[in-house]
Amino acid sequence: MKINFRFVLLLACSLSFACITQAQTVRLKQNHENGIYRKGDKICVTAFPDLKSRDSLFVKVLKNNDQIIAKKAIVPVTDSIVIFEGALKEPCSVMVEVRMKGKKQTIGMIVAPQKIKPGTKIPKDFAAYWNTEKKNLKALPLDVKFGKNESAESPFVCFDTEINCTGPKPARGYFAKPTKAAAKSLPIVLLVHAAGVKGSWCKSDAKDALRYAKMGNGTICFDLNAHGMLDGQPDEYYNNLEAGELKDYYVSGMESRENFYFRGMYLRLMRTLDFLTTLPEWDGKRILVIGESQGGGQALAAAGLDPRVSAVVATVPAMCDWGGTLVNRKGGWPQPYEHPGDKEKMKQVLPYFDNANLLKKSKATIVVEIGLIDNTCPSTSVYAAINQAKGKKTIYPVTYREHAWPKATERAAWDELVNGPKTSFIANYLK
Repeated sequence: MKINFRFVLLLACSLSFACITQAQTVRLKQNHENGIYRKGDKICVTAFPDLKSRDSLFVKVLKNNDQIIAKKAIVPVTDSIVIFEGALKEPCSVMVEVRMKGKKQTIGMIVAPQKIKPGTKIPKDFAAYWNTEKKNLKALPLDVKFGKNESAESPFVCFDTEINCTGPKPARGYFAKPTKAAAKSLPIVLLVHAAGVKGSWCKSDAKDALRYAKMGNGTICFDLNAHGMLDGQPDEYYNNLEAGELKDYYVSGMESRENFYFRGMYLRLMRTLDFLTTLPEWDGKRILVIGESQGGGQALAAAGLDPRVSAVVATVPAMCDWGGTLVNRKGGWPQPYEHPGDKEKMKQVLPYFDNANLLKKSKATIVVEIGLIDNTCPSTSVYAAINQAKGKKTIYPVTYREHAWPKATERAAWDELVNGPKTSFIANYLK
């Protein structure tokens, strides 16, 4: 296992800058600007309030996202106040939240992240289960249907594509590539999407498929929608799906391996890769999977399920360490154990689909962004999963990142030192 820590020096200045220059009533700074601490390290968080506001600071300190370990009100009399000091002896996350005049500012940190372990054990028949699913996929003859060419730019084509699958739905999305590439000359790029049904972020897009197909010397790109739904339909189609068949899909079938929704999603991932790797243009080496949130979770799952996946770029990934909920941590999205259901049956099902188990044999290069104040995909859940992977890792922990994109006041630092390097990695990998 290799971990790339070059980002630490880059982030040290930028995160400090971001925390100190925001146009807020109160500003925060911690003694380790990158937010990473060892067990027993002293953590010190300082607030810089606007004394002109003449208002109290309301401070809350949370461990592992939702456990309150300190809560107090402070009347500021100086422009620099230490609002939290402490040392934690076990791996965990910490968030310090301050409210002043109705405005909130939060800063995050994590203790001994490489020591965080999954909340549940891997099932004894885990490998056998997935080997059977893969065997069934391979036994089904590929049937690929192409729609019209969506590209107006030669020499590129882009087709609305459907691939049959053993799951309840076929794999569907936009498939793009250059038409004049030599055999064994192109990498594969698989784009996967965030949670939802009708939003632009969860639909496949021919423009995105074509954009990636043009990168480097050309790529084979598939923009896969998560649900096997039709592409390019009127809004009514997606509205009806979200309100009906796909309502709360992420917690559907949690008490049955055959019916759990993520089973079908993962099968579509593998089926798409099975198709793409049959193409003569594939170089036989590079498969890059890119996604954010639910898409980040799919990207990690692809790396865990298919050893041909060589690299992943996952931003605030979901589907990590669901079992964290069972060991006094907040689990990753969609926090299935926090939903109604037979918990004993869920314990027999969910570990088969948890990235904390899927990644155990992955040797893919993983580039991951982690929000240290993310309550949707908690930092501990992501570390619990990626700690299991065996390949090279480049990790970007962001002290001010919630699950959503950073605020406008933080975007400059984030674009330069987090998003920029991720984008550069993709561009260099596809050369």
